[in-house]
Amino acid sequence: MSCVKHHRNGLFARLACFLATLSCCHLPCPAAADEAGTSFWLPGQYGSFAAVPSEPGWSFESAYYHGSADDSRGISFPRDGAIQAGMTSPSDFFMFTPTYAFKTRIFGAQAAFGTTIVYGRNTTSVSETASGSGGHTLSISDSDEILGFGDIYPTASLKWTKDVHNFMVYATTGIPVGAYQLNRLSALGIGHWAADGGVGYTYLNEKAGIEGSVVFGLTYDFINPYTQYQSGTDAHLDWALSPLLTDKFHIGAVGYIYNQITGDSGLGARLGDFRSRVAGIGPQIGFFIPFFDRESYLNLRAYSEFDVRNRLEGWNAFITFSIEASGQKEPAVANLR
Repeated sequence: MSCVKHHRNGLFARLACFLATLSCCHLPCPAAADEAGTSFWLPGQYGSFAAVPSEPGWSFESAYYHGSADDSRGISFPRDGAIQAGMTSPSDFFMFTPTYAFKTRIFGAQAAFGTTIVYGRNTTSVSETASGSGGHTLSISDSDEILGFGDIYPTASLKWTKDVHNFMVYATTGIPVGAYQLNRLSALGIGHWAADGGVGYTYLNEKAGIEGSVVFGLTYDFINPYTQYQSGTDAHLDWALSPLLTDKFHIGAVGYIYNQITGDSGLGARLGDFRSRVAGIGPQIGFFIPFFDRESYLNLRAYSEFDVRNRLEGWNAFITFSIEASGQKEPAVANLR
């Protein structure tokens, strides 16, 4: 299930692996933080209608994600001299999420459970210069490409509705079964367990023709058994705002804020806490369209990143398509993870 293009030799190989462990992105995601510039949470995965309940029964969502990320400024690691790494890490992957919404209410809320399966490609190229304390300099370049399955992400949620107000609580985890190897530049998993939970709110006023959603969450990372590295706690906020131009069409803006609020730890955290952050903003467009005898929802959105620290920087885009198995007038946008 994998396609590899990887070249290394002798001392160059050992140095490349060391630099990759410190600085390369192991998830196919330009918006990443924590160990090796990698995070469990994918910023921007929640958008419009995030907290709106769906009809009871099955729903299915498919999503295509493209990310373009690089480090044109170079990253400096102060360890016995200076190590500077120039990287590019474009990625493409598909996500499929079947979700079941229960008819029986829990505390007055609609309960739902879904699982996301990821398949994709990540290509990473690095060009490093290492300067030792004795004045010696070594420059190398390396590349790696991987094609395969990523980690699995089960998610549970509760959603309440009162007039134009919609509320949500959710919990998700990452099962580390994706393509991950310690000596690889590219990967489709993070190599360790993680848990995430949060709350969401959607204001949906069809008479006024306005929709706005915001989702806030926290991520706890367990220690990576391969590297003995434990990433710090991450806080993230996804938002979306758009006028409803018709009952079938809306256009507006989306964005996210991502910030690591506690430092990294463990025997593998040789660079200290290495906290990261990023913000992104961009346009979105959505359509409610008929699909045979059911209604479906198509959404396109893109983000340009800014205020980046200790991570790759670039832009990313989502194309999502969701359909309710039982059919409904306005299917909610399901979460992507």
